[in-house]
Amino acid sequence: MSFKELPIMKEQNKGVLLFYPYVSKKSAGNIKEKLAGRWLGQGPSVDKFENDFRKKFCKNQAVVATGSGTDSLHLAYILAGLKPGDEVITTVFTCTATNIPLLYMGIKIKFADIERDTMNISIKSVKKLITKKTKAIVCVHYGGLPCEMNDLLKISKKNNLVLIEDAAHAIGAKYSGKSIGSIGDFTTFSFQAIKHFTTGDGGMLTIKNKKLENKAKRIRWFGIDRKGKQKGTWKNDVHEIGYKYQMTDIAATMGIDSLREFKKIITHRKKIYKVYLKEFSNNNKVKCIHDNDKKKEHGAWLFTICVKNKDFIQKKLREHKIETNQVHFRNDKYSIFKKFVKGKKFPNMDYLENKYLVLPLHHKVSLTDAKFISMLVNKYAK
Repeated sequence: MSFKELPIMKEQNKGVLLFYPYVSKKSAGNIKEKLAGRWLGQGPSVDKFENDFRKKFCKNQAVVATGSGTDSLHLAYILAGLKPGDEVITTVFTCTATNIPLLYMGIKIKFADIERDTMNISIKSVKKLITKKTKAIVCVHYGGLPCEMNDLLKISKKNNLVLIEDAAHAIGAKYSGKSIGSIGDFTTFSFQAIKHFTTGDGGMLTIKNKKLENKAKRIRWFGIDRKGKQKGTWKNDVHEIGYKYQMTDIAATMGIDSLREFKKIITHRKKIYKVYLKEFSNNNKVKCIHDNDKKKEHGAWLFTICVKNKDFIQKKLREHKIETNQVHFRNDKYSIFKKFVKGKKFPNMDYLENKYLVLPLHHKVSLTDAKFISMLVNKYAK
């Protein structure tokens, strides 16, 4: 049986779902209070959420809250100065949201292969793809495990390239002691429902060059200077093409509450992650998508295993009311990217394509659940 034949599992009292949104118990009351006030759209709560996020993860960066992680990515690509015909190196394995905004802009996508151990972008592959037309590198920290940032920074500096991090999986992750969000030229985050914490939907963009902050906030709102407008200066010229990419105060309220509880959220997720690592450590039939690089601190969004009989294990876990899936798929198989992959080969992606499986990892998963899931995987792995 293929995973495609398994529908999304219904929520029930018994069983373990693959994802479950974390919402602070305080948010219901705080949102009710927000609904009784003046600001429902972008207002003071968005400003506070941006400030709180900056203090926690990226003190020296400009921070811009958006309506989604995809909005943040598109903003980053615009602010990076990408133009039609430019080449951008990106990973073949990610949510399509990473790469679809490049299509909006007429960018030539150069897909890089991934590393077998981490499913992150392959440094060797990146180096081979650089040409005189290359303008940027986009990396994705798969599952919450940071990419090889030292190598990517060196490559970017040597070739005068913009480094953009898609950190949709990696809030709370660190590399060499630095929080993801404070390293590359631009970093984007996602607060979609199944992420570490959610604002219902939403995103964040962090920017190394603080001079770009005002431009980012104009583009976020139709190209309009909202600060000037709120001061009573209504006759503002619009000289940039903008979008409706703002976050609402309702979403920001959820974000503020969850940020306060983020330590609790990620501590539990890391405990589950470590249980899986321990339980699979003596089984050579189960490969964990993980490395032991001490420079990296995992964000613990996904726990992914690599097994030869992936479909069989998924079927047996579902019989025990445990939901699993692959979550993301290789982008080169989608028709919208067809013209960028003709004649291209991705041997590591080929090797992993039918072997990787994501196990449940969230606040509703107990240590007992994780041990039981591990026991079943170890039992059925061949």
